[in-house]
This record gives sequence, C-alpha cells and structure tokens, in this order.
Amino acid sequence: MFTKILVVKLGYSETLDPEIAMIPSLGDVLRTTPILWALKEKYPDSRITWLVDRQAEPLLRGNHLIDRILIWDEFVPFQLMKEKFDMLINLEKIPGICALSDIIDAWVKYGFRFDGITGTYHAYERGLDFIDYIEKKKISKSRDCWQKILIQMMGAEWKGQEYMIGYKPKSGKACDIGLNYAVGAKWPNKAMPIEKWHELEKTLTKEGYKVSWQQGVDDLYKYIDWINSCKTLVSNDSLGLHIAFALKKNVIGLFGPTDAKEVYFYGNGKIIRPKIKCKNMPCYKINCTSGQRCMDKINTRDIVNSIKDLAKAKR
Repeated sequence: MFTKILVVKLGYSETLDPEIAMIPSLGDVLRTTPILWALKEKYPDSRITWLVDRQAEPLLRGNHLIDRILIWDEFVPFQLMKEKFDMLINLEKIPGICALSDIIDAWVKYGFRFDGITGTYHAYERGLDFIDYIEKKKISKSRDCWQKILIQMMGAEWKGQEYMIGYKPKSGKACDIGLNYAVGAKWPNKAMPIEKWHELEKTLTKEGYKVSWQQGVDDLYKYIDWINSCKTLVSNDSLGLHIAFALKKNVIGLFGPTDAKEVYFYGNGKIIRPKIKCKNMPCYKINCTSGQRCMDKINTRDIVNSIKDLAKAKR
C-alpha cells in the first residue's frame, strides 16, 4: 500500500518569513522542492500531490518525484475536502488555506494550521519549529538554512538535498556572466540599483568577460533557458538565484535586507554584502526604513573579485 502525501505550497506566503501576500513567490515554491528527495527516501512507496498556484506550476511540471499537480482554483478545495491522505504538509500561512488544511482528512499533518481564536495561522505540533524560526527573525541573527529546517521538520535527515526543476533547458552556454538585475514587485528592497549593474557590466567587459543581461522575464521557460546559458550568474536574492542553484551554475548572490545564511549555496557560490553599519540588517523589510539603502552600498569591485575567486576554486 502506498503512502499518499499532499504538499500545499502555492507561494502566497513565504514559509519562514512573517509576511503574507497574494502575489505568488515563485522562488519560495522552488526552494521547497528539496523536501521531495527527503519524502521519497523516507517513504519510497509514496505518491505525492502538490497544490500550487498557476503562476508557479511551470516550476513543478515534469518533476518526476511529483505524481500529481493540482492548480489552485475555486473548485479544488471541495475536491480536497473529500479526499483522504496519509500525510499533509501545509507550508502556506494564508488563514483560509490553513483552515482548509484543518478540514482535509489526513493521519499526520505538518506545517501550519488555522488558529480559531486569533483568526490567523499557527502551527501543528510538527511545525512549531516554524513559529520559533519566524519569531527569532525579530530577535536573532543566528538562523539555519531554509531547506534544512523544512526537511528536519518532517523528521528526515538533512543531506544537502538539491532543488528540482522538471523543465529541461534547451540552451547551452553562451555567455560568461549573466546579470540577473530585476526582482519581483513583492520585494523591491532586494534590488541593487541599476546604475551599479551598468558599472559592473562596464568593468566585466573591460576585463574580457562576455556579459548578458536578464532575459525571459515574461516567460518562465525562456528565463530558465537564459540562466542555463550563463556560466556564472550575478543575482539579487530572487527567483533567478534559486533557479541557478537548481541548474548547478556558479552564483554570486547579493544580499542586504535578507539573510544569506538562510540560503544553502551547494558549494557553487559566493555571497556579497554591503559594507555598512546598519543595526537593522538584515531587516526583512519590503522598503528601507533606516534611510541607508544597503543595496546601494554594494561594491561592484567585490563582485568582480568574487567571480575570479569562484573561477579559481572551480579550476
């Protein structure tokens, strides 16, 4: 008899951040995929269903560890309320989705539940670490990487499980450095200013690198193809960063308002942070409130040096 598992991860809320929004975070969906390796190792006979938003579905399509993808619409909740599962993993904090999670028939439940007293989210017993993690963001600078927290929450062993994209890119290597400069509308504070990107391009070109600017922003598959065409990706903390890890690319990650400690680099990257004294950094704020705009203070020479160091390490 197989183990029937439902993963609820649409991308509406960052699993381990306090924010909740109705703009899907595709990066948050992608960096949840390492749990699939852990689930299949722990439950080899499992059949996994993944509930996801339509915008994020292309990231999961073709993934051989997912047996069924359900795209969220007005009818799916009624279907799920009549199905039975052995395990439910709800990684969304939207109150209505948490309430649906409580209703779904499953023997074991992980992640977030609905709090009927406060009208918001809380956690099942096998998800209380999530609440601690979210609360610690407000008081602590010491955290573990996101993927590890998810996998250990399920009682599985963290082994550096990788991201998974079902889509197979069509392009080969075409450029040395890709400039992944744009971020989603959800979190503009993550972006290094465009003037800095132009400065970086000028320096890299002078040093003989073939540079390519971000492409395919309106077509997810073309975006993945473009990232696959780059030997090294320079990226803000955004979807492209995680796609590059999934494709095993060299990555230079630019971090200011978010914490690089939460991202596992799989031995393929370097971290660049601004050299400023800001007691709020990382602040996890959508907009800067300190007036320092940390991403404005990143030194592009540090990026160039990190690209060279990464190349030497690979050789």
